[in-house]
Amino acid sequence: MTTLEFKIEINASKKKVWNTLWNDETYRKWTNVFCEGTYATSNWNEGDKIHFLSPNGEGMNSIIDKKIENEYIAFKHLSTMKDFEEMPIDNESKEWTGSLETYRLTQNNSTIILEVKIDTLEKYVDYFKTTFPNGLEMVKTLSEN
Repeated sequence: MTTLEFKIEINASKKKVWNTLWNDETYRKWTNVFCEGTYATSNWNEGDKIHFLSPNGEGMNSIIDKKIENEYIAFKHLSTMKDFEEMPIDNESKEWTGSLETYRLTQNNSTIILEVKIDTLEKYVDYFKTTFPNGLEMVKTLSEN
């Protein structure tokens, strides 16, 4: 596993950036860069399951490992989703089961630094290095407007 880090400075409040990240309407906009129509289903509480889904029901089955409102959230990825159902851990998914994806908001004078860390397999490194900055630019645009 490789851990990738991404940072972006946003001229908005922590609450505005947080809401942009996790509000259903804006979440769908910024994650559209990864897969058109992507959305998440969860109660958004620490310890709860969260399903990251494409319109055809494929995606990730995860839990919210840690959550500090307007500051930090960590998703622990468990298995894949297929046809809107959680799949058991198989040989392919056990390579990345337990990997983390974290989002941290830090005040920097009048701006917010959004820092994202994701654990990923080597075969996805180039994809995330080119795609994730586009998603964060969208978070910035949505948060600042």
